[in-house]
Amino acid sequence: MTSHKTTVQTMKPATAAKKLGVYLEATPAEFQEGVVSRNELNALQSDPPEWLSTLRRTGPHPRPVVAAKLGVSIAGLARGGVTDPLTTEEIEALKAENPDWLVRERATQAEVRKEAARIKQKNAERTG
Repeated sequence: MTSHKTTVQTMKPATAAKKLGVYLEATPAEFQEGVVSRNELNALQSDPPEWLSTLRRTGPHPRPVVAAKLGVSIAGLARGGVTDPLTTEEIEALKAENPDWLVRERATQAEVRKEAARIKQKNAERTG
């Protein structure tokens, strides 16, 4: 009879931070320096500690989160000159300021979404 060992899946802190939607450099040192198991990640998602809740609420946020909050693509952020993580306050200030690049990128993103919806509808009609 062979003994079965269960292997615990782990991930690098950068991967865990990405899955949690937080900026790695803003996480506590013990998070950045360790490894995160699948069970630990699930626990962080279901019952986030104070540091995680605060990071999600106030930032700094990684580019994918910044892009989503502004309603633009990550490439659109870069075209607008936003390459660093932003806090929630900075994102709100950008929304209030509504610079030309943000207006353009939001319009571009709206067109991309509209086209994706059109293609999806066309494919559904073809297969349905």
